[in-house]
Amino acid sequence: MSKKLGLALGGGGARGVVHIGFLKALEEEGIKPYCISGTSMGAVVGGCYAAGIPIDDIRDIILKLKTADIIDINALPFTRLSVLRSKKLQKLFIKNLGDVRFEDLNIPFTCTAVDLYSQKLYVFEKGSLAKGVQASASIPAVFRPVEHEGMLLVDGGVLCRVPVRQAKALGADVGVAIDAIKNTAEPVSKIPNMIMMLIRVFDIVDNHNVSRERAEPDYPCDLLLEPELSGVSQYLVKNLDKAYQEGYELGKANIEKIRQLIAD
Repeated sequence: MSKKLGLALGGGGARGVVHIGFLKALEEEGIKPYCISGTSMGAVVGGCYAAGIPIDDIRDIILKLKTADIIDINALPFTRLSVLRSKKLQKLFIKNLGDVRFEDLNIPFTCTAVDLYSQKLYVFEKGSLAKGVQASASIPAVFRPVEHEGMLLVDGGVLCRVPVRQAKALGADVGVAIDAIKNTAEPVSKIPNMIMMLIRVFDIVDNHNVSRERAEPDYPCDLLLEPELSGVSQYLVKNLDKAYQEGYELGKANIEKIRQLIAD
């Protein structure tokens, strides 16, 4: 019997489309993950896949998205918790995930969020899948936080960009992680507005946390993949086909490594 493969699909906004191509490549090679953990866009893709939505359908749903499908500006953003309302985002998740629960998934799956009250990481492993995925993808100050069991939850990437520990916690013997935003640490020459400033601050903290975690001697990642994705922005709904193709090529290029890792 092969070792159990766990996939950790990291955040990355639009760059997270890379996960769809990667999963497509694995499918074509007959490799099925035992479990998946996801953060932010990785939670969106991983949750849909774990729920049994065909990978080609996931690709079509996400690649056909337009900015207007998710943008819903608050009238008075400075008196609220976000610039954007979350109704469109919520409807999108409910439309595609319905009333599916974590407990009913075809593939064991968890996703991460962060509680603003306690400052702690929260791992969704039961209850509404749509709610968990929405919370995991709620970028602070951009999308409204999700209220859940007395918590106020935002994007899991605040504390856990690539949830490989969570994949191992689900019972995986081998942890393969895909980090879609490795190069956000690169210098920029311009920050055009307040939102981009907040996002830049978020990236700085995020990169610091990731570097510290990966330096820990017990970091449980057996294979870390970091696609280049040049020309693909986290925050713009464009060049999604490019991200998908790079993910597909990334999967194909690493098939033999993955086969070796999960071999008896």
